[in-house]
Amino acid sequence: MSAELVIGPVLRRVVGTRATVWVETGAPATVRVSAGSAAGEATTFSVYGHHYAIVVVEGLTPGTATPYEVFLDDTRVWPQAESPYPPSVIRTREGDDTDEPVRLVFGSCRETTQHATPRRLPPDALDAYSRRLMAGEEAAPDLLVLLGDQVYADIPSPAVKRFLRSRRGRERHKPANQVVSYEEYTQLYLESWRDPEIRWLLASVPSVMIFDDHEIIDDWNSSVSWRREVRTQPWWPERISSGLASYWVYQHLGNLDPDQIAADPVYQKVVASADDATEVLRDFGTAVDKEADGAPGYQWSYALDLGRTRLVVLDNRCSRVLDPEHRAILPPGEWAWFAGLARGDFDHLVVGSSLPWLLPPGIHHLEAWNERLALSPRAWVAGFAERQRRAMDLEHWAAFQRSFDSLAKLFAEVGSAGVASISVLSGDVHHSYVARAVFRDRPVAAPVHQLTCSPVHNQLQSVMRPVLRLGWWKGPAAAARVLARTAKVAPPSVRWQRLAGPYFGNAVSTLVHQGRSARVLIEGTTTSGDLREVAAVDLAPRKAMRAGG
Repeated sequence: MSAELVIGPVLRRVVGTRATVWVETGAPATVRVSAGSAAGEATTFSVYGHHYAIVVVEGLTPGTATPYEVFLDDTRVWPQAESPYPPSVIRTREGDDTDEPVRLVFGSCRETTQHATPRRLPPDALDAYSRRLMAGEEAAPDLLVLLGDQVYADIPSPAVKRFLRSRRGRERHKPANQVVSYEEYTQLYLESWRDPEIRWLLASVPSVMIFDDHEIIDDWNSSVSWRREVRTQPWWPERISSGLASYWVYQHLGNLDPDQIAADPVYQKVVASADDATEVLRDFGTAVDKEADGAPGYQWSYALDLGRTRLVVLDNRCSRVLDPEHRAILPPGEWAWFAGLARGDFDHLVVGSSLPWLLPPGIHHLEAWNERLALSPRAWVAGFAERQRRAMDLEHWAAFQRSFDSLAKLFAEVGSAGVASISVLSGDVHHSYVARAVFRDRPVAAPVHQLTCSPVHNQLQSVMRPVLRLGWWKGPAAAARVLARTAKVAPPSVRWQRLAGPYFGNAVSTLVHQGRSARVLIEGTTTSGDLREVAAVDLAPRKAMRAGG
């Protein structure tokens, strides 16, 4: 196969005068990216017969927007000839950018484009946002933050299902309509990232990403018993190894800045085996899954600074501690890393968490109650709780009470130490809302908010919408709180108030920091595929409040 551009370019991190650009090619090649006088090149590495490179572009000029080109072995492959789209550019911030606004666009849960989905869904919010940027109707954001379920391994499109059927005649031990192998994972990314609007957007706006469960499988790492059962499936070892390896290649590698890429031990092994790094990533995918069993792991969480904003994106799935006596979203070492980064010289702390920290209160108390029952020494009670956990997806921060409370304490401390705002960006739950946390035992100067935007392109079952609305009502929330107390769950150290939502359509959100002020905008899609304002909330400055009762 000739050296052609299969997927990409994908503009990932822009750090000072450097940028990273990711590509997949059809054959081994030298990839060169040129942006004015700035340039960089890299040789592809090969995994499972596919070829990739991440190029570090050096020498960009601060405060500029520079069109760039991509060459494979000296043949220009981007921008494409006769492309109807505007040029892709690399934007850099001013050298002293403390006064520049910071704009983060975020969302989660995106099935593939309208023609490829198994269901008829409302218009894709990310497609709509891309078209608006193409039209020049607003300035491009600093960063696109994708918070999970970028691909659906367990709910593929009709096109991917047809691909699977062509393979399953000789692989009868594998599920007929779910992705298992690395080759099958590549079909998910090919279908999703070659959508024309998404391809242009990813080439034109820096992006970071984190997985949620559907990159692997629904309810991934929800409990010890879940892991025990899934391991009985003959296809599971290949699924988890391929899922984590493909996530590292397509999503995680680009989350790192240029220095972190060079220092990453997996990347070092991959480039050292450039002709064929398949075994490196197969072994990596198998080994890193064992962290949930207590083995040493790999840190998927990462952090970056933009102006006076610090973004820390947390792994809510792979590194969970599932030992019933020590359940936690993050293992101790990774929590210490996060807590250290949450303290520092910046104005705004933003935490990217695929799972919401603050759910509708009624749902929160139900999850806390369920977690406590699952620890019961009576087998029938624990079994009942486990069945309910899986049936109702009761596995968010609320179902890890130790982690929920630790996060609240950390926010109370950081929010009293001079930051202007704290925001948790989340997805997963297929509806969007804004909630403000109020600390029970102490006034906290900085406002703390939960900002949830989901889905970008999906749809919540209609039967669930009344349940989620009821979760915000005082009566049902109070009843759920009493239920939790019957299981001896301590009251949470925070209470929270809904400021906007719930909104159940496809949406994309923008968080803007200007000086010490903060504002969030949620926009949903219209039937014609445009975006309309759903909610706009000023987040800071606000006076500290103390919860009553």
